Amino acid sequence: QVQLVESGGGLVQAGGSLRLSCAASGRPFSTYNMGWFRQAPGKEREFVAGISWNLGMTWYADSVKGRFTISRDYAKNTGSLQMSSLNAEDTAVYYCAAGRVGLLERRQSEYQYWGQGTQVTVSS
Repeated sequence: QVQLVESGGGLVQAGGSLRLSCAASGRPFSTYNMGWFRQAPGKEREFVAGISWNLGMTWYADSVKGRFTISRDYAKNTGSLQMSSLNAEDTAVYYCAAGRVGLLERRQSEYQYWGQGTQVTVSS
């Protein structure tokens, strides 16, 4: 089992930046690919970004490409999502997820472990 806990959400003005963190415990998190998803009010949860367990390969949703950066710190057993140029459409609950998924995987059903989510609200 892997336990994931997100932090760093909050209220930010449009155009601002925010950094989300995901702290992992349990089974070796370092051997799992990791992803970030988000769910806006009234919408389905959607893929945001992913990073491989090795080589640091990353992939992004088109809506965040160039604005968001996913990373992970193996020594600290954490993952992060740096978000910049935020707009109102980025308002959502953000979740980190992990699992033995393939590269470029965007389907949430393939990720076995999930955090509880952290709210990000962008004011316009």
